[in-house]
Amino acid sequence: MRSTMQHVPLSIASVLRHGIEVHGGQQVTTIGEHGLRRTSFGELGGRVSQLANALRRLGIGRDDRVATFQWNNQEHLEAYTAVPAMGAVLHTLNLRLAPEQISYIANHAEDQVVIVDSSVAHLLALALPSMKSVHTVLVAGGGDTSALEGCGKAVLRYDDILASESPEFAWPSIDETAAAAMCYTSGTTGNPKGVVYSHRSLYLHSMAACTGNGLGISANDNVLPIVPMFHANAWGLPYAALMAGAGLLMPDRLLQAEPLVRMIEQHRPTVSGAVPTIWNDILQHLEGDSEHDLSSLRLVACGGSAVPKALIEAFESKYGVPILQAWGMTETSPLASVARPPATVAEDVALSIRSTQGRAICGVQMRLVDAEGHRLPHDGKCVGELEVQGPWIASGYYGETDGSSFRDGWLRTGDVGHIDPQGYLTLTDRAKDVIKSGGEWISSVELENLLASHPDILEAAVIGVADPKWQERPLAAVVLRKGSTVTPEQLRSWMAERIPRWWLPERWCVIEEVPRTSVGKYDKKVLRRRYAEDELEVFRTDG
Repeated sequence: MRSTMQHVPLSIASVLRHGIEVHGGQQVTTIGEHGLRRTSFGELGGRVSQLANALRRLGIGRDDRVATFQWNNQEHLEAYTAVPAMGAVLHTLNLRLAPEQISYIANHAEDQVVIVDSSVAHLLALALPSMKSVHTVLVAGGGDTSALEGCGKAVLRYDDILASESPEFAWPSIDETAAAAMCYTSGTTGNPKGVVYSHRSLYLHSMAACTGNGLGISANDNVLPIVPMFHANAWGLPYAALMAGAGLLMPDRLLQAEPLVRMIEQHRPTVSGAVPTIWNDILQHLEGDSEHDLSSLRLVACGGSAVPKALIEAFESKYGVPILQAWGMTETSPLASVARPPATVAEDVALSIRSTQGRAICGVQMRLVDAEGHRLPHDGKCVGELEVQGPWIASGYYGETDGSSFRDGWLRTGDVGHIDPQGYLTLTDRAKDVIKSGGEWISSVELENLLASHPDILEAAVIGVADPKWQERPLAAVVLRKGSTVTPEQLRSWMAERIPRWWLPERWCVIEEVPRTSVGKYDKKVLRRRYAEDELEVFRTDG
């Protein structure tokens, strides 16, 4: 027997409708270089309908791809909702990629329209002539568009084209398994790969983010998504806010520590999310000034790379801000696990748990496998590659036939670690970053976290380099705090009291900053290249 009550599809249109009809008075606030703009969810609904009508008039139909080249702002949120709700597919382009990568991705996705912020129109112009399928560019913002002239595409002003359209749109019924959005991986080891999110997967992912074991987002929250909306679905924060009726505070292009701190103090967000490097920059800005008030933040979601325990401790002890480590990937939409300790454990144990990648949220399954694909026990000791599956986990890449990243319905993450009997995941490395020395594994992540806790170290990255005796040994690249005179020998002696002696790096270099990818992660391939080309001044401390 089948119930007739459960026929309503899980779709972005239903999330949008709920936000408008139930939480219509909630606010979206955009803080840009030219001031503040506010709109209600109800008013947003009218503009979303106008955008859908405009895109339909431009020939956009079911499954057609509409790209965005935008910051975190109101116009990007309008595209986030209008495009999938009308049955088309939202494709977020990464602002920080090279022009040839941007055009490659747009061509691979077969984008037809690009919505671009005028402040980055000059960047899009470098790639636009090579975007074969794109026929129209909509420019949001009042900035100069002259760089787009002569690119062979129709260029229209976003606000002008919306103004001529009706604020009503007949949202179609959409199969919940249909594509809603696309995001491409960062392509650090080859060409970027397209991950397709269905309406169902985004809906379920948003529900998981709103649960107490997820991020606990509710109508009482004001969410500040610092993580870019062009990266990994903005961690699902925009859709989760609409679903929960939470306010949204959009930072536009103001992603530096000083304006972010000012934004937090003035507009009092309760939830935020960004990669560890952003929060480390904010912490450095705050140092030496106890007058700053970040007390409105009840939760800071942090992921993208391992969160140093020292960073968690500093924000909690100095500013009362709890950092919640979460783990995920573009392929996992991305929320997959959250490091919430049980309420009954002691404070020191809780801190150790918060430094893990956490437990899988309901809907996600995790397992560890060895090199042959055999499942390993979750005993907190056995180390293997992490594989995941679930209703919002990718099962393939758009337009790709190579299935090597998937095994029997499980996504092979490329992350290496262990899972304890309580289900807490600890990642010790990316598979490509594991240092195998004398037949044993050394975790570059653990070495980096330890170095980051030293009072003279601002940040550190560890890579494996060839060694004639041990096959590989760790090279520690450190960024010293201003005024520090600590030496590699002193750092090595300090580490010797805290880790096995055979883990201690013999090779050190002091660098001005750790190179980062387009989404703020450490870019270790750059360090490897610089080492291979003798661009790093390496010190030996054989002890």
